[in-house]
Amino acid sequence: MATFVYEALNSVGQPVKGQVDATSSEEAVAKVRAMGNFPTKIKQKALKRGAKATAGAPATATGTKRRSVGRVPRKLLTQFTRQLSTLIDAGLPILRSLRILEEQQKPGMLRVAIRLVAEDVEGGATLSEAMARNPKAFDRLYVNMVRAGELGGVLDLILNRLADFMEKSQALKRKVIGAMIYPAVVITAAVGIVTGIMIWVIPSFREIFSELGDELPLMTRWLMAVSHWVSKQYGWAVILGIPFLIWAFFRLLKFSDGGRHAVDNLKLHMPIMGRIVAKTSVARFTRTLGTLLAAGVPILEALTITSDTAGNEVFARAIRKVRDGIREGENFSEPLRQAKIVEPMVVNMIDVGEETGELDKMLTKIADTYD
Repeated sequence: MATFVYEALNSVGQPVKGQVDATSSEEAVAKVRAMGNFPTKIKQKALKRGAKATAGAPATATGTKRRSVGRVPRKLLTQFTRQLSTLIDAGLPILRSLRILEEQQKPGMLRVAIRLVAEDVEGGATLSEAMARNPKAFDRLYVNMVRAGELGGVLDLILNRLADFMEKSQALKRKVIGAMIYPAVVITAAVGIVTGIMIWVIPSFREIFSELGDELPLMTRWLMAVSHWVSKQYGWAVILGIPFLIWAFFRLLKFSDGGRHAVDNLKLHMPIMGRIVAKTSVARFTRTLGTLLAAGVPILEALTITSDTAGNEVFARAIRKVRDGIREGENFSEPLRQAKIVEPMVVNMIDVGEETGELDKMLTKIADTYD
């Protein structure tokens, strides 16, 4: 009989830790649930130095540090997730499924990530633990979804839902990029045309006006001065450098929580773009949370993950307030209503979802509405 270390949430949503003796991880999960807790992480306790590893001990139990791969393209990761779900649903063991998918992948980050995950699983780690050791390839949302599938015994179903989630997220991202292409092209063309006029057209008028000898109006003189600055004093370089300076300024602001909040709040209040950002944030927040709840992740843990992956600090703070409110006994919608980050229609739909006990489905409907 081995000793398993666990992390769980108790009946009021507070995190608890401990250890139980069991012959397998499934028995350990059952024992933790029998205590009235919801397990979020279970692994076999590492053996003392020099002891022989058991079949269930993680590959890194001896303290060996594993190498983490870089980021994996979302499209390839989505395909891998869908294929892994299909193989597991067909009854293939996880390790064999990983080896099959590794062989069919082209050389790249994903193939290396699958190989490292397979090696860890072969060494006794769970799939979620193995993926958690490569955080750049498998983010926190991905790992927690897989962990929920393992604990609930529905890994194939969860992977399929995760693939659907990733596909819809990619589709939403493409829509946002497509919506921003037109104004970006128009603004770039306008700046280019005005700069060209200042460099090549206005100077020719300067010669004509100088031959006339009459005093020019103030606005005309100002325009001539700007043209001279742009064409003769490298003003064109300043104009081209301004967008990069603005980009660098906002990047520096995002290194602090206050700066990120200020930048994201500015995005939400910008004309035209603000509505696009707000709808995107609502869709991402509701789809992520709905997917996690449908996977069986406890609501407090799901809210924590959602706030970390919100992509907008204004929404992240509001989601954390919702989590704190639920921990204190409030309902889901009241903190959202007070934060005023979503439309009243969304809050009312969440109210209905809470009353009917189908909050995950209602959140998915909201996400589909805003996509």
